[in-house]
Amino acid sequence: MPDRSFPDSNILICTDDHDMPEKQAVAMKLFERLRISGQGVVSTQVLQEYFAATTRKLGVPADIAYEKIRLFSKLQLVSVDLQIILEAILLHQSYKFSFWDALIVQAALISGCSTVFTEDLQHKQRIKGVQIINPFID
Repeated sequence: MPDRSFPDSNILICTDDHDMPEKQAVAMKLFERLRISGQGVVSTQVLQEYFAATTRKLGVPADIAYEKIRLFSKLQLVSVDLQIILEAILLHQSYKFSFWDALIVQAALISGCSTVFTEDLQHKQRIKGVQIINPFID
């Protein structure tokens, strides 16, 4: 995996979803590849969404989610700032996907990623040079 890649929050959330063991295994393997290669990028938005979703929907204890965020933050970290927000609004308007997905794509663009791993956008779609990949599709 020579190019930078950006996992969406739904991919990181799957690392804790024991009700979907196949997805969990794929998500864990993907995160580990990104961590080891040094080519993984994550944003502050993704870490926030991970915490909110896993503690609320999956019942992950806050202290465990805290430690997972520390682990996920070993990837390159992008802080969502005003410029990312403004550019994400333009993406949202142009591509008609959610503002939150536009923030993910814009953070990936700004950090030089060639791939965004997500279930939320169209598999194999290309957005301004970033390839969308659903890692759960064979």
